[in-house]
Amino acid sequence: MSPGRLVTTACLLCFSVALLAAMPYWGATAPAPFETPPDVLKSGEFTWAPEIAPAGPIAVLVSLDEQRAYTYRNSVLIGVSTVSTGKPGHETPTGVFTTKLKDVNHHSSLYNSAPMPYTQRLTNDGIALHAGGIPGYPESHGCVHLPSEYARLLFDAAPLGMTVVIADAKTQPEAVDHPAFLSPVTDKGQLADHARLFEGQAFRWEPEKSPAGPVSIVLSRYDARSVVLRNGVEIGRARVHFRDPDKPVGTHVLVASGSAGENTQWISVGISGYMDAANTAPDPDTVNRIVMPPDFQQLLHPLLVSGTTLMVTDAPILEHTTGRQLALLSSHPEA
Repeated sequence: MSPGRLVTTACLLCFSVALLAAMPYWGATAPAPFETPPDVLKSGEFTWAPEIAPAGPIAVLVSLDEQRAYTYRNSVLIGVSTVSTGKPGHETPTGVFTTKLKDVNHHSSLYNSAPMPYTQRLTNDGIALHAGGIPGYPESHGCVHLPSEYARLLFDAAPLGMTVVIADAKTQPEAVDHPAFLSPVTDKGQLADHARLFEGQAFRWEPEKSPAGPVSIVLSRYDARSVVLRNGVEIGRARVHFRDPDKPVGTHVLVASGSAGENTQWISVGISGYMDAANTAPDPDTVNRIVMPPDFQQLLHPLLVSGTTLMVTDAPILEHTTGRQLALLSSHPEA
């Protein structure tokens, strides 16, 4: 590379750093522990644990009632944030949107060139997700304000064309307005199919619903269920049994390493708020306590390729398990 090109590259880098440094900053600088319930998060706080589902389609649900945004990848919750939406007279529109533009250092063309860092625009008239003030109540001119660090993380993770659902109790059923750990909508903004198992049904297996894509498996001690998702679509569900069901297991995120099959090796991944040691073998006691229907196991084994994620948790995950107070990991009983 020529000296002139080196100087030009260095100047561009310095300019980019200076540009970012000049941006205003709102909210917490780091995520709260992932298990923090959404209604406990203070203004400007958020959770973020993309390790739970490192690949797959991303969708965001904004609950106007709760002033919260829920981010899902591969239909698994990876982050929750406090937000500030439109104030009276400038209400944020409800509906299903896709991001039309991404601009890391956008400025408003309507409001005195006000800074809108990490903009992801939703409508042609300027409604967007972006970093902004979060006083604990709706105060924007219609946009969805996010904490700066959450806005940056989401901006970096999400592709152009990401689905964003904005809802309140008047416009959406409760399952969408107060979403569960497993996304109540698909990445196309349609209601997801999380049907309950029939009485006496040990498992359900429907791989044809999503023939390809990244796989996430979630096992809940609370629900005694395992749910399998591929490319954001549920393709399987089974009743599982935890030996010593009253004994907590904590929360563990594991990533498959190596070839598929019964001898798949799993590596633990640490997530914010938990004491898991990253890059270690999982506690064999936790793994050995889980009993899954053998026929379901055989169907699942071919999907256990390198990169498949498995989350084992005490928490409820299903959309019909608990009340709204546990909205981070669920919402009603008996799925």
